[in-house]
Amino acid sequence: MQRRNIFRGLLLAVMVVSAGNLAVAWLGAPTDAIAAAANQTDRPLEERTPVVDDRHGATVITTDPPGGNDGLGAIVAFGADGRPLYHNDTYGNYFDVDPDPPGSKTVLYVAGSRYDPCPDALKARTNASVGDGCAAVAIERVNLTTGATERLHTAVTGWDIWHDVDRIDKHRLLVADIARDRVFTLNTTSDEVTWEWRAEEDLDPDNGGNPGDWTHVNDVELLDDGRVMVSLRNHDRVVFLDPGEGIQRDWTLGAEDAYGILYEQHNPDYIPPARGGPAIVVSDSENNRVLEYQRENATWTRTWEWQDERLRWPRDADRLPGGHTLVTDSHGNRVIELSESDDVVWSVSISTPYEAERLGTGDESAAGKSTVAFANRSVSAEAAGTDRTSKTGFSWLVAFVTGPAINGVLHVAPTWMTIGDLVVACVFVATAATAGIVEAYWSGVGQRLRQWRGSR
Repeated sequence: MQRRNIFRGLLLAVMVVSAGNLAVAWLGAPTDAIAAAANQTDRPLEERTPVVDDRHGATVITTDPPGGNDGLGAIVAFGADGRPLYHNDTYGNYFDVDPDPPGSKTVLYVAGSRYDPCPDALKARTNASVGDGCAAVAIERVNLTTGATERLHTAVTGWDIWHDVDRIDKHRLLVADIARDRVFTLNTTSDEVTWEWRAEEDLDPDNGGNPGDWTHVNDVELLDDGRVMVSLRNHDRVVFLDPGEGIQRDWTLGAEDAYGILYEQHNPDYIPPARGGPAIVVSDSENNRVLEYQRENATWTRTWEWQDERLRWPRDADRLPGGHTLVTDSHGNRVIELSESDDVVWSVSISTPYEAERLGTGDESAAGKSTVAFANRSVSAEAAGTDRTSKTGFSWLVAFVTGPAINGVLHVAPTWMTIGDLVVACVFVATAATAGIVEAYWSGVGQRLRQWRGSR
């Protein structure tokens, strides 16, 4: 009996300590800037108080929380002095946001809500069939100063919200259609599709991706030379399209399962030769890092990499003028700005951010330079052309556990939780389960079970 009590005491001590640590982490979590902004945006601007540190220019942030029902996601903007400019949580998820036009305080964004099962009112409008779910998509422009909103387009897709739309001209948008594995040009005046590229035209549908989510095309960018750069997340690669010819295969960055190059990346930005390129700044999401690749001698070479202990599942990295980089750390629940020497010089606590834009610096990395354009920046080059990881090797398992496995759990866990908190939570659950099992055994349940088995 004394041994049992000692064991009970040990289990109880572990449960109390782990529960206490979780309580401290929850109570000590920083205030979410979205909540702070929402509490003030009904006041006149001059009466609002700063909720983030001041910075050079206004910053707009979108969020993509798990679930995606109405009111969960948000788009929020903070002025250069840290005061909230704008807040809207009409939709479940907000993705791409761009200044429209550049230099203004009007932005273009794509947002929407997911439904499973699909409401009857939306079923008739969907033109894709993936299970019973659907998503309502909205493309809108909003003046961050006045709040005036213009709806440009609505759509219903088979399962997911478009992640990126880019302005081509007054009437046309370039769309990354994640639900149908395509890129297309949309005329918002006539709602006509004037050009499209389908992934199945250049890629084998039997290779890569998951059933119902083959390429997960999550970003698109029209380049000055007329080509289109596309992020195929589930294929671990960034491709370049010639609108009349298809993929330019010798320009592709990454390869299926080549996790040392890219692992389910997000939001690549192209930097042209005039600003030190050709180069790509990209969020290497499942590797928990942000990278830059330089094209030299027809080969992509890694010339910059950044990560810290907190960075988890980054999904946007914009190179700003002067060499700073604006990064959204989705599971670190923050947006940060890195200096040209890679120090964190600005940070905002915000739950599950997807994309961030610094107004006045152009669209995404439109005014940024590559690292090789800065003489004071150390560059360690690493070739990326054939860096392929075996899908059956131990290295693949490590990449999967540290990437999709942990990031997937963090995506559905409470936003205040870190990896350390998840470990503590697992200890608490395992200890509580052990205590329950041994108490049941000691109470006689085990003995009665053995007797019942012996009588059969």
